[in-house]
Parts: sequence; C-alpha cells; structure tokens
Amino acid sequence: MKVVLAGASGFLGRAISAELAEHGHELTVLVRRPPTIANEVQWRPGRGELDPATISGVDCVLSLSGAGIADKRWNTEYKRLLLDSRVSPTKTIADAIARLDPHLRPGAFVSASAIGFYGERGDQPLPETAAAGDGFLAGLVQAWEAATAPAAAAGVRVAFLRTGLVLSARGGLMAKLIPLYKAGLGGKLGSGVQYQSWITLADEIAAIRFVLESDLSGPVNLVGPSPVRNAEFSRCLGEVLHRPAIFPTPAFGIRLVIGEFANEGVLASQRVIPEALSQHGYEFRHSDLKAALQWAIDH
Repeated sequence: MKVVLAGASGFLGRAISAELAEHGHELTVLVRRPPTIANEVQWRPGRGELDPATISGVDCVLSLSGAGIADKRWNTEYKRLLLDSRVSPTKTIADAIARLDPHLRPGAFVSASAIGFYGERGDQPLPETAAAGDGFLAGLVQAWEAATAPAAAAGVRVAFLRTGLVLSARGGLMAKLIPLYKAGLGGKLGSGVQYQSWITLADEIAAIRFVLESDLSGPVNLVGPSPVRNAEFSRCLGEVLHRPAIFPTPAFGIRLVIGEFANEGVLASQRVIPEALSQHGYEFRHSDLKAALQWAIDH
C-alpha cells in the first residue's frame, strides 16, 4: 500500500513507521519543517495548507498528530494546544481529500482518537456504540473525530483509532511508572477501583495496520480484551518488576500534582471493549495483563 503519515515523530508514529516499512508498504511522511529525506513532504496544518497532490491516489492517509495529553499541567493555553494540535491537522487532511477529484481520493483516512471520548463511566462496558461522555477530554475527542467530516462526505472510508493505555517501556505512562516501582514506591492510584483499558505497543501497531488493510470504518477501540481495575494493574506491575506495590497515591495528591487531568485521565474509570476489532477477526497477541506487562518491560 501507499500510505501518507502525519505524526511520524511521536511515540506511536515511530513504531508504526517501522512496522509499515517492515511489511513492504510505501510511506510518505508529512513534516512541518523543510524535508531532509526523499519520502518527506512539508505541510502547514496550522494554516490549513497541504498540497492535495501529496495524497492523490494513495491507499490511505494515517494521522497520529497531537500534543501529549499528560505532558504538561492543563491550563487554558495548554488545553487550546491539545485541541488545535489535533483538530487542525485532521481538518487540513480532510479538506485536502475533499478537494481532489473523486478518482484520485485516498482509499481511506484513518485518524488517531482516544478512549477519552467515553469520559468517566464506572463499571459500564463501553463498545464503540457507547455514547460520548462528559468533560474536556470527551469534548476534545468529539471535535477531533468531527474534523474528518469533509473526507467522509467525499465518500472516503474514515476510521477513528480510539486508543487506550499503551503498554511499553519506551514511552507513555509505563515509562513514568517503572522507575517508581523499581524504587519500591509503586501502588494503586486513588481508590484503585477505576478500570484501565490497556493494549501493548505490539498490539497497538498491529491493530493500526489491521485497520489500514481492512474495510473497518467509524470508531475502533484500540484496547485489549481484558480491562482491569487499577489495583489489579498495580499489583501485576509490581509482580513483574519483583517489587512491592504497597504505596497507594491518594486521589487528592494526584489532583494536587497534575490538576484537572487527574479526574479525566488517571482516576477516570473506562471499561472499554474492542468489539469492532474482535468482530472483524483481529487476534490479539497479548490478552493477559501480566504477560503483557512482562512483554512491555522486555521490549
């Protein structure tokens, strides 16, 4: 396949780039700086600028753009950045797709998304058909997904990758937790009863490729089949690292340190079910949490 990728410099972008190259796909990378290698093309999503010729006739455009949700404490300015860094690139691509002649449009537009769409939902199982939740993150994800509308209106297959907690020692939450656990300071977060919907980096990347190569459209929950409560997650991570997990972090402490994201991210309960992947025959490499954590640490 010919794939155009936005967001190649991020944690997931680097991994999916390697995966696509390994499987023989032809990759063009959108960059905001002047290109330095042959397969790079410059674009300016902040200005809505993308030459439609860049995506003309390709099999798929994959967008993974977006500033890190938990990289900084939320304030008005950073929340605007979180929104703009997702909506502007997505809309720029969708608009460029819509401007192309119908026979030159990509076969698909696959856009990153997040399980933040569902908000705080307690113990409720959440397949892709579940309604949107409340809060800033839920609203952000709805705007993010809605930015693909011009591509969908042009008749292009559009899929949203609603990703959960990606397990990898290379980045994300695990990279921050591992040093704490190795120092013997690990434990549940808040009450520990909140559900965490996780997926290994291996399954995340394989599932993205599965969506690219399939006919899946609409929301796709990129999570493993076995969400667990945070207390269980913490206990398993301690066992895998051969460290105790006996030092809980109280909810008020988490809120004090990271602010608003505490309630919408760390302490939110989201029991997300990968119904679309399962119904379309995707086979998970890791469905057991302890084995998944061991893989993540080893790789």
